[in-house]
This record gives sequence, C-alpha cells and structure tokens, in this order.
Amino acid sequence: MTRPARKLTPDRSSRHLFGADLRRHREAAGMTLAKLAEVVRYSRSHLARIETGGHEPPPDLPGRLDEAFGTGERFARLYVIARSEREIHPDKYRRRMELETRAQAIDEYAGHLVPGLVQTEDYARALFRVCNPRGTSAEIEQRVSARMSRQSLLRTDTPPHMSMILDEAVIRRPVGGPAVMRAQLSRLTELVDNGTTVVQILPFAHGEHAFLGGESTLLTLDDGSTVAYEESSGSGTLLEDPVAVQARVRAYALLTAYALTPTQTAAFMRDAMEALSA
Repeated sequence: MTRPARKLTPDRSSRHLFGADLRRHREAAGMTLAKLAEVVRYSRSHLARIETGGHEPPPDLPGRLDEAFGTGERFARLYVIARSEREIHPDKYRRRMELETRAQAIDEYAGHLVPGLVQTEDYARALFRVCNPRGTSAEIEQRVSARMSRQSLLRTDTPPHMSMILDEAVIRRPVGGPAVMRAQLSRLTELVDNGTTVVQILPFAHGEHAFLGGESTLLTLDDGSTVAYEESSGSGTLLEDPVAVQARVRAYALLTAYALTPTQTAAFMRDAMEALSA
C-alpha cells in the first residue's frame, strides 16, 4: 500500500515551500522520484527527504531542478529565500521552529520574557535592540519580521491549541517602556481564554518549581509524539527522549494547577496595565 504524501506547510517554512514546489513540478512532469533522481544525479531517498521538508536542499540542486523542469531560476530563487531564513534563525533554534510548524498543541512556560509566538512588534524590537546594540536598523527590522512570521501558524484555519504559563516576572518587567508593555499586556489579555489559547500567570507567591530559571516548551506533534524544548539566555536544548519529555509534561501539569485561573490572570494583567499608566 502506498503511503500518503506528507502534508506540507509552504506558508510557514521556506524549506516546505521548496519541497512543495519540487513535488508539484515533478508530478506535473509525470516523473517519479526515481526518474528525477536519474536526471539530477541525486539519490531517490535524498530527494524524498527534500520534497517532504525533512532536509535542506544542497547548493547545487536548485540549478539542476531548474534545468530538469525548464523553470528558469525558480528553484534558485527559492534556495536564496531558504538560505536567508537559515541566516536569520540560527541552527540551534531552527529544528525547534520546524517542529513548531507540525505542532497540534503548544504548552509553554516563560520565566522572564513574553514568548516569541505572542510578542508584539515593539516588544520584540526592544529585545533585539538591547541584545544587539551595534545592529543596524535594517538588521533589527529583519529579525523583527522573522519573529512575526512565526506567528502565522496561530492565524491558520486550524491553529494549534496553545497554553502558556507566564511567571509574574514576565508581567512585571516593563520591556520597551510603559507604552510598549501596555500594548503587550493588552495582546496577552486577548489570548487569555479565546477557544484555542489559554494564558495563566504563576505568581511569585508560589515559590520554587521545576521550571525555575528558564523557558520550557512542550510540542505535541501531528504524529502524536511530544518533544520538549528548554531555553536559557543564548542557548536552547531539544529533548526527544520519552522519559525526559514525560518528566516535563508532569511538571507542566503541576504548574497549571498552581497558576492563576484565566479569569484571575486577565484581572491581574489589567491591574498591571493600570499601574503602567500611573
């Protein structure tokens, strides 16, 4: 029995866009992967992984594909886009982002900063400026644009279910100044409990917990598996071992019990917004 082709998300990833175009042109030309492999002198298995978004295309492949399909410089241009995306998103984060596009559910604890998926442009801009004080305006804006592009997965017809637990420090620290922080809190208030997202605050009064000192994300993927991603300043670690992941799943479940309810969270954030206006 032939396995169904893996569903691609070309609107979320340049690698998936490349793979989707490769599949579309190959099928339009009536070519099997095996036949295309003969033409472009790459193995069938390698092409299959590129077509399904699993591997990045090598530098010499786009030109061979354009020659095989008569597509001018289409694949060469797509490769430039993919390469630019790699430069914006370092290797240590890219794998996490790829898995994020496959997530059916995202559970995230943030101990210091608002998670990138729900940051406003001005909040993100303030962070990039302070982290890269020598960066040009163009470089800063490029990174802001890249971060905002990640948020498109929350605006699809079938967005992932998202749960976030924010430490009280996230709400109290006025990143970007009072006006920027008020706008960020307003954005978070909209997400507190809207059908696909739930946001809760973990108050200082709770004390110590398993995620103290960093950021932790659980991604439940389209194949039913769950991976964990832990991040601290300047570093990130992807955890796929089932035992390690389940330990994080249990720790997150405990935090949901200790955190404020969504109703209490919304009230807490409104009070924080009023304090910034004083």
